[in-house]
Amino acid sequence: MPIMSFIFVFFFFSSLQPILSLYEDQQYIGKVKQAVFHTHKTGRKRVVASTEQNIIATLDLRRGEIFWRHVLGPNDVVDVLTLLWENVNVITLSSGGSILRAWNLPDGQMVWESSLHGPKHSKPLLLTRNLIIEKDNVLIVFSNGRLNAVSCIDGEVLWKKDFEEERLVQQVIQPPGSGFIYVVGFAASSQFEMYKINAKNGELLKHESTAFSGRFTGEVSLVSSETVVALDSTGSILLTISFHNGKISSQQTPVSNLLEDSPGLAVIIHPSVTGIFAIKTDAATIFIRVIGEGKLEVVEKTNHETVVSDALSISEGQQAFALVQHAGSSIHLTVKPAHDWDSNLLKESIKMDQQRGFVHKVFINNYIRTDRSHGFRALIVMEDHSLLLLQQGAIVWSREDGLASIIDVTTSELPVEKAGVSVAKVELNLFEWLKGHVLKLKGTLMLATPEDIAAIQHMRLKSSEKSKMTRDHNGFRKLLIALTRAGKLFALHTGDGRIVWSHLLQSPHKSESCRQPIVLNLYQWLVPHHHALDENPSVLVVGRCGPSSDALGVLSLVDSYTGKEFSSLSLVHSVAQVIPLPYTDSTEQRLHLLMHAHLYPKTPEAIDSFQSEFSNVYWYSVDDDNGIIKGYALKTKCSSNVADEFCFDSRELWSIVLPSESEKIITTATRKLNEAVHTQAKLIADQDVMYKYISSNLLFVATVAPKASGEIGSVTPEESWLVVYLIDTVTGRVLHRMTHHGSQGPVQAVLSENWVVYHYFNLRAHRYEMSVIEIYDQSRADNKDVWKLVVGNHNLTSPVSSYSRAEVITKSQSYFFTHSLKAIALLIGTIGDQVLALDKRFLDPRRPVNPTQAEREEGIIPLTDSLPIIPQSYITHSLRVEGLQSIITVAAKLESTTLVFAHGLDLFFTHYAPSRTYDSLTEDFSYALLLITIVALVAAIFVTWILSQRKELQDRWR
Repeated sequence: MPIMSFIFVFFFFSSLQPILSLYEDQQYIGKVKQAVFHTHKTGRKRVVASTEQNIIATLDLRRGEIFWRHVLGPNDVVDVLTLLWENVNVITLSSGGSILRAWNLPDGQMVWESSLHGPKHSKPLLLTRNLIIEKDNVLIVFSNGRLNAVSCIDGEVLWKKDFEEERLVQQVIQPPGSGFIYVVGFAASSQFEMYKINAKNGELLKHESTAFSGRFTGEVSLVSSETVVALDSTGSILLTISFHNGKISSQQTPVSNLLEDSPGLAVIIHPSVTGIFAIKTDAATIFIRVIGEGKLEVVEKTNHETVVSDALSISEGQQAFALVQHAGSSIHLTVKPAHDWDSNLLKESIKMDQQRGFVHKVFINNYIRTDRSHGFRALIVMEDHSLLLLQQGAIVWSREDGLASIIDVTTSELPVEKAGVSVAKVELNLFEWLKGHVLKLKGTLMLATPEDIAAIQHMRLKSSEKSKMTRDHNGFRKLLIALTRAGKLFALHTGDGRIVWSHLLQSPHKSESCRQPIVLNLYQWLVPHHHALDENPSVLVVGRCGPSSDALGVLSLVDSYTGKEFSSLSLVHSVAQVIPLPYTDSTEQRLHLLMHAHLYPKTPEAIDSFQSEFSNVYWYSVDDDNGIIKGYALKTKCSSNVADEFCFDSRELWSIVLPSESEKIITTATRKLNEAVHTQAKLIADQDVMYKYISSNLLFVATVAPKASGEIGSVTPEESWLVVYLIDTVTGRVLHRMTHHGSQGPVQAVLSENWVVYHYFNLRAHRYEMSVIEIYDQSRADNKDVWKLVVGNHNLTSPVSSYSRAEVITKSQSYFFTHSLKAIALLIGTIGDQVLALDKRFLDPRRPVNPTQAEREEGIIPLTDSLPIIPQSYITHSLRVEGLQSIITVAAKLESTTLVFAHGLDLFFTHYAPSRTYDSLTEDFSYALLLITIVALVAAIFVTWILSQRKELQDRWR
């Protein structure tokens, strides 16, 4: 019996497979815009941050790991972030100053929430200076035209005061140790207003105003508790205003007196240092001290790109702030005391990867060294949105938070492994091999210590087959090329999720000719096949110099293996649309047509290949605002005066104008360009054949009533309807049209083969629904006649043309679905930021209530109103991909296996096999454990046989 138990335990543990090895998940927070340090002796040292992706998070100051994180709504933008030292709460002011929250610092739980609505919209302000009213710490908040005093204990509003509608409040100030508050700002652009208010009850104590000759529409920056500065609307006059003892005095200074040789628009940079502010132009940054009664003194002028931190209180009455400047491949960090500009508390030079770009923000914190002197650490935000902590002249840790804002993804095959060449750079000896398998066995038996687990992970990364930089026979190992909003490319290895290389694009970069560069999309440029296998694949990055579709375009070509940007081009035309063409030249470069009709690459071979397919190029455009869909074809070479053989004129073939009073376009969907169709026919239960309508020119369009284009529930069911179209984009023919009365968007849709699935909200039933449309080609029905096939009178080989009017039939069905969706591709991204796999059979429009035996054999499921949600179908398991934006699928070489990449604020990657991998083992299958199990079984059998022989011999002697 003990032997059998031992064998059973071995079988049990040998069958276990660690779930975490099946998928990779990485978490990010996005570009940090505000940060506050918490470095008290009690508790863990951490930094609290808010980001442009509306995230509040705390990071471990030692390693940069996330302690906790909250993702706010898309409209719940964090305006102010601060920390209350009294009760260790994080305070956030968001939604334009409408929502004030307190969060518990250790665990991130929300303590209280207060709504601060007012008569009008205004700039949100939060006064963080300690103010006590009846033993209660109070926050002073100005938002929505109202000044509020809010209790720090429970968020109760103690008092509030409204300001007149035409008044523009821009600063709220409390002088140290006083019981009153100054509220200042400009009214009507030239009238300066000052209010003195009792901080305990909100009573107005004094109101002063004065008029100025110029217009002041910019920000009012606080220099001290009783002095502010502002620039006029032209940026040429600097106004210094003092209101000592409630009396207003001012002084105007021309900016040209301070910046003699620095053209460009001036902007005030306020580092919250008492008595000091800065003015920045395109060419220089100048630091100015306010002395006396509004007099200004220039303390330093620098022509380098300079970033200034907020002031930091380092001791009683003393402040310090940091300056960061670039110098080649290094950055210079300088910390200065506020009272003595000529001295430095810290001056360091740190080597910085040039692929991170310039420093955008810096936040500093101080600590006491062992010699009782002040030490400083700096948290810096780079141009590529990465986050780094600097201390003692070195980078303590870094985070690639730019990956939280991916805008496009493509894949690249890895190089082929050469025969006879070992990819591993380090060969393990026998002792290391045995040690590794002993550690793996301890991990499987749950006996491993934390040190053992770390060693196991390190060995897996070092020796795992899935982390090699070569192709595998199953097609699992690839490079995911991701383009971020910051204009940086990342190559991620699908085996272990590591960053193989990263590159900050230089072409879509801010310059004199390109003031607002933005990146748009990513396309495959060179995909080596056959004779071009020695070439490295490359990708095309398309951008433009401004948000307008008429802005000039920018192209970059990047090597997919090295990340080197080997070519860039500033275009003389706009890039309204990019069409990847299914043609290549002899070097395997893929042809692209940039609207308005410019061919790339500009090579003689490319133009020759394109000319041979000139008459087969069609495209369409969708004008969402005006409800117009148009189809185009190429006409002739460009008729402009500039001779360009790669430029073509277009002609309009057709147009569909939707009635603007009843329909507004909200969603379009097309088939993937590289989608493979495995069969063109569908065999149904009665042994009949239905031919799929397969066309790469099919367009799905969804429109709603103009009143229903807002949020769900903004209209009644009688005022809302959803109309869907299937359109042939070559001829403009509407193949199918269907109306869902009482329904509303948003609509998520996917179009594949001959079917489209779309998701929407049914106002009448108060639920989300999914509908499916399948379209079949009736013109090929004669091909089912066997005798015609025998005598050759069939039309299977006849050419197919979009201009031949196809006879199509459609089948459709709608189902109730319990979830709201963010994305859908039968891998469904739910509103809970998880990915759900849904069997296509549940979305078969032919599902009957009581299927026949033949229909059951075909695999048709009985019809039900709702679609099932099976917990085991969540391919993300228990993980969430926060802020889920997109799901990308790539076919593997292994049958019925797909690589799935989901991204948002987090990254998630896994393999998905709908038909199950019944004929293959997983990559992390433990062959060593299997061998040990077999050896143990053989030994157990041998020992059992010996014991059995002994027992039999003893029985005979008796």
